[in-house]
Formats: sequence, C-alpha cells, structure tokens
Amino acid sequence: MKNVILLLSVFSFLNFLSPQAVNGQKSELSSDFHSERRQQLREKLPNNSVAVFFSSPVRNRANDVDFEYHPDPNFYYLTGWNEPHAVLLLFSTPQKDEQGSYFEKLYVRERDARNEMWNGRRLGVAGALTMGFDRVALKELFLTDKHDFNRFDTVFMFDFKNDVRDGSDSSDLFDLQKHFKQAINFPENFDPERYRLYQRIRQAKVSEVPTIKRMIEYYAKSDPSLMEDPVIQEFITQAEDETTLTDLKTRTAFLVRDYNFDVDQLGTFMASLREIKTSEELILLKKAVQISAQGQREVMKAIKPDMTEREVQGIHQLVYKKYGAAHEGYPSIVGAGDNACVLHYITNNKTDIKNQLILMDLGAEYNGYTADVTRTIPVSGKFTPEQRALYQIVYDSQTAGINAAQKGASFREITQASFAVVQEGLLELGIIETPEEFRKYLPHGVAHHIGLDVHDPGLYENLETNMVITVEPGIYIPEDSPCDPKWWNIGIRIEDDILITDAGPINLSADAPRAWQDIEALMKEKSALDDFTLPPLKLD
Repeated sequence: MKNVILLLSVFSFLNFLSPQAVNGQKSELSSDFHSERRQQLREKLPNNSVAVFFSSPVRNRANDVDFEYHPDPNFYYLTGWNEPHAVLLLFSTPQKDEQGSYFEKLYVRERDARNEMWNGRRLGVAGALTMGFDRVALKELFLTDKHDFNRFDTVFMFDFKNDVRDGSDSSDLFDLQKHFKQAINFPENFDPERYRLYQRIRQAKVSEVPTIKRMIEYYAKSDPSLMEDPVIQEFITQAEDETTLTDLKTRTAFLVRDYNFDVDQLGTFMASLREIKTSEELILLKKAVQISAQGQREVMKAIKPDMTEREVQGIHQLVYKKYGAAHEGYPSIVGAGDNACVLHYITNNKTDIKNQLILMDLGAEYNGYTADVTRTIPVSGKFTPEQRALYQIVYDSQTAGINAAQKGASFREITQASFAVVQEGLLELGIIETPEEFRKYLPHGVAHHIGLDVHDPGLYENLETNMVITVEPGIYIPEDSPCDPKWWNIGIRIEDDILITDAGPINLSADAPRAWQDIEALMKEKSALDDFTLPPLKLD
C-alpha cells in the first residue's frame, strides 16, 4: 500500500506540473524569423562587405566523450541551424553564380548513414534548403570555392575560439577556420583586445574619451601589457583635445592598415538586434521564465533540512524537464550558508544545509532561450531576525530597481536606485560605517539582458520596448567580514526577469514569491514530493 501511495503521489506531482500550464502557443522559431534576422543584419553592413560566422566547436568532456552540442547563439539566431562544422557567409551586395544572384551561403555537413546511426540524424544540404537560405553547399566546398575575401572593403567576423580541436575530418571546423585565416591573411599573433581598442580610438569623439579609458582599464585587468602600448599610454594621458585625438586616430589607423577584417563591429551589430525581442522570441522566453519560477515554487514547498544542495538542484531540474526544458541555461548556483556568499558557486555539494539560507540562482533553457531567476529562502521555513532584516533590504532594493526600469531609462538609473537602498540599509544596521563601504557586500551590477545567452548581448543604452532584463541586487557577508559576527555567512540575492513595455516593467517571474512573508507562507504548503523516497543502495 505504501508503494501505491508513493506512485499516486508522484503521478499527482507530474500531473500538477502538466506542460499545459505554460504551453498553449506554437513555440518553435520559424524559418522566416531567422531569414528576417539575416536581412536586418545585412541592412547594417556597409557596401562591399561580408559577415562570416562559424558554428560553435564540439566541446570535449573527457577522452572520447563529448558534451551534447550547443550551437553558437549568434549563429543559431541567424540560421536556426543546430549542427556543428558549419559556416555562414552574409553579403551586403548580391553575389553571382550560374544560378543567378544571392546574398547568403550556408556550408553544412553531408548526410552520413553510419555516423547518424551512432550520433543522431543530420539535415544535410537538402534539409538546409528547406530553411530558406539562398545557397547551401557541403562544407568541403568552403575550402575550394573561390571567395576572394581581399576584394571586400571589410570582412566582419568574431575572434576565433581557442578550443577548436583538429579532428580526423579534413574539413571540420578547425580546417574551415584555418582556410579562412589564410584567405584573410590573419596574423598568427593577432591580439583582439588591442585591435578592439585601436578601433575604438580610431573612431573616437572627444566626448567618448572617458568611456574608452574605462574600457582600457577593464581590458588591462586581464592583460596588463596593454598599458605599455605607446599609443594606448598616450591616449590615456593626453587625449583631452581634438588635435591630440586626431593625431592618435591617424596613428591607430596606420597600425591596422593591413587588415580588411574587423573583429569589433559585428558584435555591436548583433547586440543591436538581439537586445530587442520579437513576439516569437518572447513566447519562448516567457516559457523559460515561467518554468524557472515553477521550479522555485516547488522547491519552496519540498525543501527539507536533511536535504543537500544537490537534491535541491535536482528538484529544479525535474520541474524543468517535465515542462519540456531540456537544459539549464547556465550552471546552477545552489549555495547554502557560506556558499551563498560565493557569487558563482556551482559545486553544489554541501550535504548539511539545515538552519541556513539557501541561495538558488537557476534558469531553464527552453528552445534555446534561457531564464535567470534567483530566490533565497530559509531551509527551516522561517527567516531569523538577522536574515529577515538583510532580506528586506535586498527586497526593497530590487523593488526600487524594477520600478526604475521604465522605457527610456538607463541601466545606470536601475543600478543607482538599487544601490541607494542597499547603502542606506547597511548603514542603518551598522554593518558599514561610511556609504562607500557598501560595495564590499554588493560587488556586482544589478541588471543585464537575457535571451539566447543568460548574459545576452546589448548596447546597454536606454531601455526600449521588448527588452527583457534582470534586476538582481544582493548582499553577501562572508565570515570574518568587518562587522558583527551575527551577520556572517549570510548571502542573499533576489533576481527577476523584467519585460520592458510602453506601460511599464512587467515581472515575468512574479509567480515565484519574492516577499519574505509570501515565501514563509508557501513553504508551509505540502509538496507532492513530500512522500517521495528511494530504497537504500545495496553496496554489499
């Protein structure tokens, strides 16, 4: 009878999580969606230019085991193509062949019955032709087609990934990129950060000098040698007037004179497209967010003091997969106690979580689009006075940030609104003595775009309708912090996914309770997983 009750309980849970709760509209992106994105990008390309995109590499887990393939988000956005070893050429002006004129060409793998039996079906050229491309060819032909890239004024591209393996296939991604590098005379010692800074300096206005200086400081953190570059040094110290800046622009133009490729502007073009979501994208993104919110709700009901961080993560994943989300959009962060103070803690292996706050930063990926939702809850079901005091500050900070996320507002306004609340709250509690100290306990920004990437590209200018952003302030007080020990090992973050509309911000993840009172109330409710048990393992 106990087993029958267990099965009924699990079936009840699965029925409760019926996909009908979030489905209801066709969710797949159409071929028209991708072709329209290619057309939009083409309209941004200057005359006599070409944009070249390579698919993501197949990434290795260990030895002869690879990870499941995940397409490059930009490549997928433009093509809908979900297979490796592919190349897309997008031309600003029509090209000619024996069939007539065309603006784009996609190179793909051929069908292979034996390989497909082991590793899954391929679409091949015939399948790709049904997706609306002007021209499709086998990838081997990319090595022999006569694309004289030197005849273009500009070849737009992204910098090359450094984890591309040279396999036995003579036309795999490694060979495709090697051929392309030779065709554009790509320098072996090319420094993309230095090049990017040269390009910024070459195009700079006097009003943009402070922004570029901050960019230099950012890149120099990972590459201090940039500060030894004579042009960059002079820009930092002397680029205050039009005359000096003009001289520096001339010198940087000379330094990149031999290149007709550009690894800088394509990212800007793509960011300007991807930061505004279409109606088709919003369907997928809303589903991803709703699924993630349901995961948070179910954990609030199901969590028990004798669980582990990994079990909590597993509940989220069960909910995701029941709703049809194949993956998490990024490595899940499930940290209890001191682990909540590690911003990107992904080990999730603590076994004793009782009487602690647990921070859960997870996002379902639905048909490529990922949510990013964070909740922090007391494993015991009730916040302590110290936990509640800090939680309320973060809650008020996030509320201020969401309210600031109006169409036309800047990301800076969201940040300032959120920071001001944390600053004041920590001062009132005596955790900090001066306003500037709050950054010890809130060291990150509070908003970013989401979409095909959890940190989706964007220009980060003023908010526009149909942008989807996060608002995610937090407070993290690790052990040995310079404050009363009663605050130690408390880490709190609240993160929601916000749709920008003409009528104001809409919280897409509002189904997951934010207020501490609502969290405590939901944690008192029964979960269908309450009676879920597994037999002990037989290790004899």
